[in-house]
Amino acid sequence: MATNLGDYLVLAKREALVIGVDEAGRGPLAGPVVAAACVLGPDAPAGLDDSKQLSAKRRALLEPQIKASCRWALGVVQADEIDRINIFAATMLAMTRAVAGLVAELDAEPEQVLIDGNKTPHGRVPEWRWPARAIVGGDALEPCISAASILAKEHRDRVMKAAALTHPHYGWERNMGYGTAEHMAALRVHGPTPLHRRSFAPVAQLAFLP
Repeated sequence: MATNLGDYLVLAKREALVIGVDEAGRGPLAGPVVAAACVLGPDAPAGLDDSKQLSAKRRALLEPQIKASCRWALGVVQADEIDRINIFAATMLAMTRAVAGLVAELDAEPEQVLIDGNKTPHGRVPEWRWPARAIVGGDALEPCISAASILAKEHRDRVMKAAALTHPHYGWERNMGYGTAEHMAALRVHGPTPLHRRSFAPVAQLAFLP
């Protein structure tokens, strides 16, 4: 999705093609879970790190630089699908969608996919077919995962800020769907929206209140 594809194919012949993957949005009570897959380009920006360790201003500066200098793709699983298959399965599916999209864009198979965390979609999502390695804390250790972390976080934050315009009571532009006191208070008054994860206990319990 950026940089001449030929540069990547030449790079892939010289070096192993490695994709970094991370997700955003496993814990919130509302909104999608988003995964990003990223192959670093030769001009990838410096200062990549776990998105949670970066300020919002720094992430906002890095995101367009990553998009302009790297190859990347996103995978998104919405709240209703999360409710059907559970959040862990949804996270694995979002990662699979992200990698599949990037592989299709590159028209090249990675030698390895590096994933932040302690589990991979291998054996958990039928469509997953790539060698994968889980790295605990990988978003702070591997720059390609760091880049994916930033892309996933920034995309999901934009989704939640846009959703807050339609559902203004819950403070999503501030809490991004997490179960803050403000969000929980609004849930008790207004009930869940179609973007809420009704399989999550706090939402499920409040949904039955009069």
